[in-house]
Amino acid sequence: MGYMVLTLSGENGFGLKSELQKLVAEFLAEHDEFGLERIDAEEVEFPRLQEALTSLPFLADKKMVVLRRPSSSKQFVEVAEKLLLEVPETTEVIIVEPKLDKRLAYYKFLKKKTDFRECNELDVPGLARWLVAQAKEQGGSVTTSDAQYLVERVGANQQLLGNELEKLLLYNASITRLTIDLLTEATPQGTIFQLLEAAFGGNAKKTLDLYREQRSLKVEPPQIVAMLAWQLHVLALIKAAGDRSADAIAAEAKISPFVVRKSQAIARGLSLSELKKLVADLLTIDARSKRENLDADEALQNYLLKLAS
Repeated sequence: MGYMVLTLSGENGFGLKSELQKLVAEFLAEHDEFGLERIDAEEVEFPRLQEALTSLPFLADKKMVVLRRPSSSKQFVEVAEKLLLEVPETTEVIIVEPKLDKRLAYYKFLKKKTDFRECNELDVPGLARWLVAQAKEQGGSVTTSDAQYLVERVGANQQLLGNELEKLLLYNASITRLTIDLLTEATPQGTIFQLLEAAFGGNAKKTLDLYREQRSLKVEPPQIVAMLAWQLHVLALIKAAGDRSADAIAAEAKISPFVVRKSQAIARGLSLSELKKLVADLLTIDARSKRENLDADEALQNYLLKLAS
């Protein structure tokens, strides 16, 4: 079979889409579009999959078949190895399987017998490197430290980062922290993490400045309480997980590895009893604000100042 069959897998949807677009573009640069066939295995019966893989090109010298989630067809999985051996030399196959069970023989076959490319979610350094490379490819530039600042400011969504990068490059081919602050908006969740980071680092002034920034952006105290509660929840998950890796914690808790890695440094500086007290105090503020005439702004700022003291 050689490497006529290529597999794209992994949970990085943006990475999968980009890699597939590149492969298809390379094929169309050399061959007629009549030779491109895209099939969603969840929408067709097995005979249609079989016919697409084994038939010769029509009105073209070569064919590319893109199969999305063929594992949704039980019959395909059962005969995949035999069927892919029957693919003519005139056909290239791209199998797109975002999620694969690594315990199954199907996964092991694809991993061993096809050109297997895994697109996993990138961490902050990985996203920063990607942004640097993308900026260069598009005729611009950004330093690694400024790229990392952009990730921490707008979040780890690669699609969103790509869009923000294009906007920044249109404004100025040389991206700086100044233009990032000028043209992008910090995500509230990211700012709340920075707020906690400043508080646990003992920087009371920065803590209050970040809090006031959120209020000036019309983020209300109940929203801030909810975001703080979520961040404390992440810290609790990390403490409870002990020495487990960020990826393992993220997979079990169904949260981003990016979020876990960012929070691990704070978690290491807290005991479980301290964390429980922080949660209890925040819950008290939330409960009191709902049943009495509490100045939630003042209560939250006092809460944050205690963290920073």
